[in-house]
This record gives sequence, structure tokens and C-alpha cells, in this order.
Amino acid sequence: MMAVAAQLARRPFSGSAARRAVMPAWVIDRYGTNEVLRFTKNAPFPVIQYPNEVTVKVHAAALNPIDVSMRGGYGAATMAMKRDPLNLNQAGSEFPLILGRDVSGVIMECGLDVAYFKPGDEVWAAIPPWKQGSLAEFVVLSANEVSHKPKSLSHPEAAALPYTASTAWSAVVNTGGLNKDNCAKKRVLILGASGGVGTFAVQLVKAWGGHVTATCSGAAERLVRELGADAVVDYGTGPIQNQLSSERFDLILDNVGGETERWALALLKPWSGAKYVTLVTPFLRNTDTLGIADGMFQTGVTVATKALKHLTKGVHYRWGFFIPSGPALDDISDMVDAGQVRPVVEAHYSFAQVPDAFLKVEGGHARGKTVIDIISDEHECV
Repeated sequence: MMAVAAQLARRPFSGSAARRAVMPAWVIDRYGTNEVLRFTKNAPFPVIQYPNEVTVKVHAAALNPIDVSMRGGYGAATMAMKRDPLNLNQAGSEFPLILGRDVSGVIMECGLDVAYFKPGDEVWAAIPPWKQGSLAEFVVLSANEVSHKPKSLSHPEAAALPYTASTAWSAVVNTGGLNKDNCAKKRVLILGASGGVGTFAVQLVKAWGGHVTATCSGAAERLVRELGADAVVDYGTGPIQNQLSSERFDLILDNVGGETERWALALLKPWSGAKYVTLVTPFLRNTDTLGIADGMFQTGVTVATKALKHLTKGVHYRWGFFIPSGPALDDISDMVDAGQVRPVVEAHYSFAQVPDAFLKVEGGHARGKTVIDIISDEHECV
């Protein structure tokens, strides 16, 4: 780690994207455990290839559980298809791969069709998992994936939100059907409320007037209550289904998966449009183990069977997914600046400490996000 810090000290971050061929980044050259992470000063510099793209100078990034999973090869088959739909490249062409789904930074260059942004704009974004990530000096994104950063947040604070907030927004709004106009008095159960998605979902539903019941460990109860949860259930004190046996909900957001699916749907209000949305799905694991065609077929059969089974009981079973969306981040940015939602940061790491940050996230039991300061405060410049 000292060697990495020395390399960073010898090579200050550049303020210009012009005439660059390489940049500093953390990369992986194969899938595996934390040992595959490698710092390099010579990562390929990202180049704008389409007129709707922008180059962002990264000021801060954040890690999510998906980064740990992707380091080990999770979703590799599906990501390869997204990167190379015609299968023209050789296996392993994604390497060196840069991880990191959250970014907050400054636009350095815009494609010819980009009108909503200009160089110098402070922005944030949730990076799709098939694209090169934010653990680098620069990243190239589609303009429709980018949003102006909340004015009230620093770059490290802003980096804590995009991926988990976009995931929660997709699950609650797009799949769950709630919004600021219909959420009032709705009863929502959030399973696994102390992680990145859960902490944002609690705040989102409360900001829109809903009633939130949240599950977490006893150690996280204070945090979840501070975020606005009306009732908190400690999963360490007994089976959650027993503690909530008399409750009924309009929406259940499941960040836990596993056995929860066996009992959670019984807590929905029947024949009222109530939905169970789980973010823990077998989609990527199916395509990893069965291949793209068979994996997608198995996934379709699984979700259709479960949806039909529960529809006969008067409730809706749905899978939720991360969807990159600049317009959603625009709405979230407005809510942040209005004081309705805030980032929850558990730990800060320097750019030299990226492997330590991965170990922190890999350890689980998150109480918010793990943030990487790509540019320290004293070196920040546009």
C-alpha cells in the first residue's frame, strides 16, 4: 500500500483530458479474490466514441457489494454480451477491467450531441456494470446516465448515493409503482434497511408520506430510526415473520433474499395491488452457470412461475433491477438539496487504500456506503 501511495505522490492527477493516452487506475486482469486488484499508472485512457458521451474527471467514487461480486466474476457472461453483442472479441477482452459503480466529478469534455452539460459542470452518475468504472482518474459515460450533482453535497458525499439510490428508485418507483403523488399513507416493509439501498429507500418513502417498517440488526436500529423509519424490527430477536404476523403491507422491498421469499408475501394486503419486489434474483447467476440462452430461458420460467403462483393469491411478485437513469438522479438531486434525503457514509478511504475498501465491503453488515476519495481535498481542481 505504501508503494501505491508513493506512485500517486510522484504523479499528480491531471486537470486536462487532452492528449492523454494513459491514466492511473485500479484494475483487475482476471477474476478472483482481493489479490487480483492492481494499481497502474498506465490504464488506457477512456475516449469518447459516440456524440452523446461525456468524459468525467473522477473526484470521488464508492463501492457496492456488486463490485466485490464482479471482482470474482459474477455476471461475467451477461456483461460480456452487453459489451460485445456480436461476440466479435476474444474471451477476456474486458481486461484490464476497472470496477466502481458510483462517481462524482467534473465534466472535462462533451460529445458533439451533448447540450445539457458543458465542461466544468459538477456531476454524479451510476455507472452501468458493463462499462469501465470509477476507480480511475477519468471515466466516459452516456450523457443520459449523468446528472448535475446536488449543490449541497461535496464530491465524496455525492459519490455515496447514485448506484444505490438509482437501484432503490427503480425498485420502489418503476417496479413498485409508488411515487410522490400516491405514496401517502401506504405501508411499506423494507427488508435489510441498513445497507445502501435500504437507507435510501427508507428516506424516499418517508419523504413521500409513506409509513415505513424496516428490518435490520439491533446495532443499526438507531441509524434506521434517524432516517425516518416508523417501526424497526431487529432480526436478531426472533423470526421477522413472527414479529410482523399481524401486519399487512402495500409494498415489500426485499434486499435480503434467501428464505425471506418463503414468508414475506404472506404479509402483503391481498387483492389490493400490493407488490413484493426483490433485488436478490438468480438472473446473472443463471447466465453465468447455464450460458446466455439457457440462463435467460431458466430465468424467464422462474419469474413467470412465481408471479403466476402469487397472483392467484391476490398479490404481485416482481424482480427489481438497477437501471441507470440521469433523469431519476435529477429528481434525487432535487430531493437532496431540499433536505428530504441524505447520503449515509460509513467509511472513507484514499485512492491508495482501494483494496482495504474492498475488504470492508466484503465483510458485510454495512451501515451505509464506503467512499473512495480519488482526489483529496487539498488537490481538488477543475
